[in-house]
Amino acid sequence: MMELNKIGIEVDVATEIAEKLNDLSANYHIFYQNVRGFHWNIKGKNFFALHPKFEELYTQSFEDIDKIAERIRALGFIPKHAYSDFIRTSDIKEMKDITDEITCVKDTLQNLSILIFKEKEIMKLTADGHDDGTNNMVNDFIEDHEKQVWMLSAFLNQ
Repeated sequence: MMELNKIGIEVDVATEIAEKLNDLSANYHIFYQNVRGFHWNIKGKNFFALHPKFEELYTQSFEDIDKIAERIRALGFIPKHAYSDFIRTSDIKEMKDITDEITCVKDTLQNLSILIFKEKEIMKLTADGHDDGTNNMVNDFIEDHEKQVWMLSAFLNQ
């Protein structure tokens, strides 16, 4: 007989989901800090459009990070919280001292694609593992990130 955790998900499945969520969280933390830096440091003719856009992105990311951590706890695990873990495991890399608006937008687009890819992996795992709570949460993240990709791509005329 399979062992279930407190919310009715197979322990082995919950373990794998929590690991994937910790990886997603690491990427989110670096993404968050990058767009926050872009918000502070961006220069160019589109400053007044991009400054609030980056604020919107980092504010939403901050909220999503909290949701991810709380979901890891609901699954029965401990969310990673050390930046050394985030730096070591994140596929999204730190961007330092970037002020060029086009570079900021292109980097943000690339990093949103990384998040979407990871989120879709989690969606498959949670669908197969009957973890509707995580599935619904991550589906919301994907919907928002795909919209941001569309908007930022339109900004770049792509």
